[in-house]
Amino acid sequence: MTTLSFTEENYLKAIFKIGVENGEQEAGTNDLATALNLKPASVNEMLKRLSEKDLVVYKKYEKTKLTPEGTTIAKDVIRKHRLWETFLYEKLDFSWDEVHEVAEELEHIHSKKLINGLDKFLGHPKFDPHGDPIPDKDGKIERRTKQLLSAIEVGETCKMVSVKDNSSVFLQYVASLGLRLNNQIKIIDRQGFDGLTTIEVNGEKKTVSQKFTNNIYVI
Repeated sequence: MTTLSFTEENYLKAIFKIGVENGEQEAGTNDLATALNLKPASVNEMLKRLSEKDLVVYKKYEKTKLTPEGTTIAKDVIRKHRLWETFLYEKLDFSWDEVHEVAEELEHIHSKKLINGLDKFLGHPKFDPHGDPIPDKDGKIERRTKQLLSAIEVGETCKMVSVKDNSSVFLQYVASLGLRLNNQIKIIDRQGFDGLTTIEVNGEKKTVSQKFTNNIYVI
């Protein structure tokens, strides 16, 4: 496998995640710039470099796709990141809003023996503490059909399975509402004007914004 810098690995990971999220398996320059907090010009320069290494299919003014090798590397980085998040959360008592930053550093460790051992030690988990799927050693990812909380009709009950926004601020807010993965959520009311929604969790009613319901995945 091609040896890459941490920055190059982060780009491949970002392209993969954006592609999966938009269902198109490709990512636009502006989307990447936003995700990586960089200027579009800097993103274009890196995409050219990754294209020269045959890791992406890149054309100016068009969306970028990963090559098969680029996809393999991206999945491997994501697998390591999510396994480390799971380890920190389950074994070292990190909260779910603390694990991401540490895993960002640990995901660049290249020892397959270590990562496969970590996977076995954790019991081969399918999902990380945020509900995101963990690729297995062959790159296979368990998918599940899910939708945003904002799509659930008033009167219906659903189960929270993951979050779209993994930022510490958002995760802390979710926790402050008493919400955890696999909690049941009932939609009590929703305002047509601004999407303000009343939900019931653990017998308690909470009022949340449309921004919130657009960042919670449920089944």
